Amino acid sequence: MKTAGQPATHEAVAQIVSQLGTHWLANIYREQILTIRTRSYHFAEVAPTARIEIQHTLLGVELKIGRRRLFCPDLATARYLSVFARVRCNDVAIPYDITQLSCLADELESSWQRMLLLIEHNLAGRAVRARIKGLLIARLRTEIAAAGAGSAIPEFKQSTRQRPPSN
Repeated sequence: MKTAGQPATHEAVAQIVSQLGTHWLANIYREQILTIRTRSYHFAEVAPTARIEIQHTLLGVELKIGRRRLFCPDLATARYLSVFARVRCNDVAIPYDITQLSCLADELESSWQRMLLLIEHNLAGRAVRARIKGLLIARLRTEIAAAGAGSAIPEFKQSTRQRPPSN
């Protein structure tokens, strides 16, 4: 369905994905997150209308998804998981090494914001922007689910030998 001066919705989705290139959230997930040691994280069903926010409490950082609150060990973990909660993913991989989490959360949030800016900049009309955003989120959810969430428990190296074997 074309409107005056607007490409078809699927063409607009493809155009935004190609403009994002390596910064497309699913590409970051596949190429940077799944290539390192991860563990799987399961969200309970996230309602499409659920509001996602990070809250700082006396007990620490919480990710609030609708009425549900998930305790997070640190702000980087909450930022990382909030991006996937916005996409409404059920299962995602989370890096086991917490030192990498902050940089990955930055990249994921930047990718999300770039996608929203491209929608806002390239498309006219509130209804068209909402439709394209919905299609992009559905595509992200599908690509992330296809990539998988990794194993429930991270893989540990069994060989811990520090010295070479003596002759």
